[in-house]
Amino acid sequence: MITQKRRSTLKFDRSVCLSGKMSSRQVLLSVLATAAVTATLVEVYHAYRKHTKQEKPSPTITTGTISAQNQYPEELIQEQLARNYAFLTEEGMRKVRKQRIVIVGAGGVGSWVATMLARSGVEKLRIIDFDQVSLSSLNRHSVATLKDVGISKVECLKTHLLEIVPWIDIEVYKKLWNLESADELILGNSFEPTFVVDCIDNLDTKCDLLTFCYQKNIPVVSSGGAATKSDPTRINLADISKTEEDPLTKKIRVILKKRGILEGIPVVFSAEKPDPRKAKLLPLPDEEFEKGQVDQLSALKDFRVRILPVLGTMPGMFGLAIATYILTTVSGYPMEPIEGKNRYKVYDDLIKSLGAQQYRIGEEDQRIRISTQDASYLLEEVFRGKSPISNHSSRLTLSRWDPSKEISLQNVVIMTKEEQRVHEKRVLLGGESIENVYSKPVLDLVKQRLEDEAYYSQFR
Repeated sequence: MITQKRRSTLKFDRSVCLSGKMSSRQVLLSVLATAAVTATLVEVYHAYRKHTKQEKPSPTITTGTISAQNQYPEELIQEQLARNYAFLTEEGMRKVRKQRIVIVGAGGVGSWVATMLARSGVEKLRIIDFDQVSLSSLNRHSVATLKDVGISKVECLKTHLLEIVPWIDIEVYKKLWNLESADELILGNSFEPTFVVDCIDNLDTKCDLLTFCYQKNIPVVSSGGAATKSDPTRINLADISKTEEDPLTKKIRVILKKRGILEGIPVVFSAEKPDPRKAKLLPLPDEEFEKGQVDQLSALKDFRVRILPVLGTMPGMFGLAIATYILTTVSGYPMEPIEGKNRYKVYDDLIKSLGAQQYRIGEEDQRIRISTQDASYLLEEVFRGKSPISNHSSRLTLSRWDPSKEISLQNVVIMTKEEQRVHEKRVLLGGESIENVYSKPVLDLVKQRLEDEAYYSQFR
């Protein structure tokens, strides 16, 4: 709940903005007074912390559960999270703060997930990673410094995050997650996670974690491969069944399919296409293979031994995307990810499919007054990358909807090729009414999407 003092400040701010009747001097004095109160609280808190530190030493960060400092004033917590409260609403933030999230993997992606969830108000985190901070980690880790090189990644994260958000509880486990330790690390000490985040870069372990969560009905979100990727506009969020141009998730999909898992796992990945001019997985030198037993070069048995070229910004963006997905999902904030948003050839094909339809239904004027940019807008923004008829996102076309109206942005609908053929046969050529061909939910959805276009068009 937002405190009474905070409510009074917000109420005053709103009245000033709405009425415009107060003088500049009064506004300035009020702002200064509010700032003074906040500054005083901060100083009191720091004095208290300094006093308590003199009385007893800070606890050493070790594997397992460490109690967080719970004396941080609630008023300061809400002030620190004020922008999130404004965005997600008080009810949404109440849900966010109650989350219990497990993050498996504390490297380039996982460290950013942990950092942003902590900064955003999540009050219980469990972070699992067996590895240490290395010098080469510093190009992508969210908080590690030179002084952290050589210490465990989980200890590094805990130390720094408690400096930023001292009121949260962080459990750290410097262990390798595997099926043998799964129950202990995910569910131990009655943690009851509300979300698990998979930031593992080993294929077998990754698949085991996703399978474990799927079978236990624990919500999980997974990170695809950020290595060798460099285009931020190609980062996607989609179900595991619909990822593209990501070799790691492709292999995961094959393995999970054999285990009976076809969908239901959201993944952040990059749809950036490979290019001979771009970075690749670096092979081991021939002399290392000649020595034999190359597996001994890996940090752990069965883990990769080759170097993954990583542009440091990309793991951070993957982590931020995952954190954003979790925050909006648990708070109830509306978010509808666009699947396959980087299908540039698809946009051109949509225009061609509409032109071909004009020919098939006997229209003399086959010119299409819809551009490729319009097709992109219709597919991604208006129809959310899917057919409103079947919810499918593959083999898509663009079709005239109502035969009594001219083609326009408000009289074309995204549908699959099969649906386009049926629509032509029954509606455009057969003369059946749209109401007789489609169910009410489909008609309502199409109507809503076209109304959305009418609204969006005001700003284009």
